[in-house]
Amino acid sequence: MAITTESYRSLFLQMSAKGIDLASGSGFICFGPTGPLLITNRHNVTGRDQRTGDILSRYSEVPDAISIRHNRSGRPGQVVVKDEALFDDQGEPRWVEHPELKAKADFVALPLTNVADVDFYTYDPSEPGGQGMTIGPTSVVSVLGFPFGISGGSSLPVWATGFVASEPDADFDDLPTFLIDCRTRKGLSGSPVIAYRYGSADYEGGGIIAFDKPVTRFLGIYAGRVNPDADLGIVWKATAIADLVNSIT
Repeated sequence: MAITTESYRSLFLQMSAKGIDLASGSGFICFGPTGPLLITNRHNVTGRDQRTGDILSRYSEVPDAISIRHNRSGRPGQVVVKDEALFDDQGEPRWVEHPELKAKADFVALPLTNVADVDFYTYDPSEPGGQGMTIGPTSVVSVLGFPFGISGGSSLPVWATGFVASEPDADFDDLPTFLIDCRTRKGLSGSPVIAYRYGSADYEGGGIIAFDKPVTRFLGIYAGRVNPDADLGIVWKATAIADLVNSIT
């Protein structure tokens, strides 16, 4: 059975407090100067609405731990669950925020410590790939994650697919974000957003570029919809994630 490598890169997350499950989400791995980092939304680890600061859980709790469904070493697609504390012994957050945007950025990096028997399928936001593929308004993109905690079989993600809905080289809301038009739902927060092409794609210099195998361009991290009544979603750009990853020393 052939599984698309991209499906191994998105990981299911379960946030909990005092052993009680609060919410599920999605995330992925990048390697920084200090080792493996879980990249996910800030609101996933704080348990608070990014705009209002309100607690998201119906239990009125914020998470103190996160469980990650990793790929088992040597057996991609087979799950090994690893728990990570969200706070250190002094009660300080273990996650790292963007060096300039700080709490304004709805994504963080969590250094991983519990990685025995784990294989990593990573994204490199500094080298997003794509072999000259151009991305603009109406380009097809996919959000790989776990809506409502649902997987696409085994522990593989669902591919929610839509279109770029704003100029990706412009900054939506004066932040390093752009919009997509995609039927996204709860649980996809923290998902990688990619352009995945078979055979050919639009070329940056104009015309079409052909590929002899599938090609992926990593675009960023999905962070939720602009409001509950819209299918417009917010993507934080790969360049901003690269700034965060490279700042951790």
